[in-house]
Amino acid sequence: MAREKQLYEELIEQVAEQLAALQMSASALAELDLLCCLAERAETLNYVRPLLTQEIGIEIQAGRHPVVEEVNETPFVANDIQLDEQQHMLIITGPNMGGKSTYMRQVALITLMAQIGSYVPAQTAKIGLVDRIFTRMGSSDDLAGGRSTFMVEMHETANILHNATQHSLVLMDEVGRGTSTFDGLSLAWSCAEFLATEIKALVLFATHYFELTTLPDRISGIRNVHLTAVEHQDSIVFMHEVKQGAANQSYGLQVAQLAGVPQDVILRAREKLVQLEQDTRPIPKANEIPLTKGPVQPDMFASAPPSEAELKLKKLSLDDMTPKQALEALYVLQAMVKP
Repeated sequence: MAREKQLYEELIEQVAEQLAALQMSASALAELDLLCCLAERAETLNYVRPLLTQEIGIEIQAGRHPVVEEVNETPFVANDIQLDEQQHMLIITGPNMGGKSTYMRQVALITLMAQIGSYVPAQTAKIGLVDRIFTRMGSSDDLAGGRSTFMVEMHETANILHNATQHSLVLMDEVGRGTSTFDGLSLAWSCAEFLATEIKALVLFATHYFELTTLPDRISGIRNVHLTAVEHQDSIVFMHEVKQGAANQSYGLQVAQLAGVPQDVILRAREKLVQLEQDTRPIPKANEIPLTKGPVQPDMFASAPPSEAELKLKKLSLDDMTPKQALEALYVLQAMVKP
């Protein structure tokens, strides 16, 4: 054991003498390995060289998801996208399982791959400056931290709204789904408005709230697209193609049926759906949406209106008052405060 320890220490001393050279060699080999990997994947998987520009925008023709197309046995359906300063937000609707999340993620991955120096899975790709990629996708909670799924969702949303810029790529998937319908719709609507008008980031906003499809009529720079599906009797076939315009339904019952939900439950859901659709007023057009004068729900964080004494105190010019005047004013304020 003593001899083994001696030999080991001698080896460490020899390595230490050449440490700088070894670290430089390791770094060079790592970089070479990365570049060879990117080159081999580009050749094998038919990737193309992206065009990087100084402008704001993303234009991809026949883009593909680099992971999904490799694990799927069926051919991957490629799709286009165009985002720029004049058209910087897409409201994405369509059925569950239709490919909305895949479409959003492939845009982000192609953008990221282009900016690290890789060829990308597309027919052509023109990528402008993107400072960061923000995502609000998926569903998870933080039980140990005392945060529900909806709280995690709102934390991620708040981070995006505070930190995204005009050069950011933002993916928002089903914002507001973790709370009641009207709460969720209101949050999704206001988040989309803020991203489109205040930040003007490059945004892909997927939603099942069809009310949001009226936003392009109200705000410039927003466009509706949808993922296609074909309904055949009681079944559904997903086409995974991105088309212009808004979807007309989400096919939730058909997806539930595909998942194996009992037929009795599906039939009862259809009856209830017909009843709800008859009881619900149609979605108003953009210019018919009323703006309420006050909040429907009480605001837990709203402070009470300022009292008369607080208003009077705010008007006092303290720097111009003598001590005697200040004391007199204090007596007046004290008399105004209710016991």
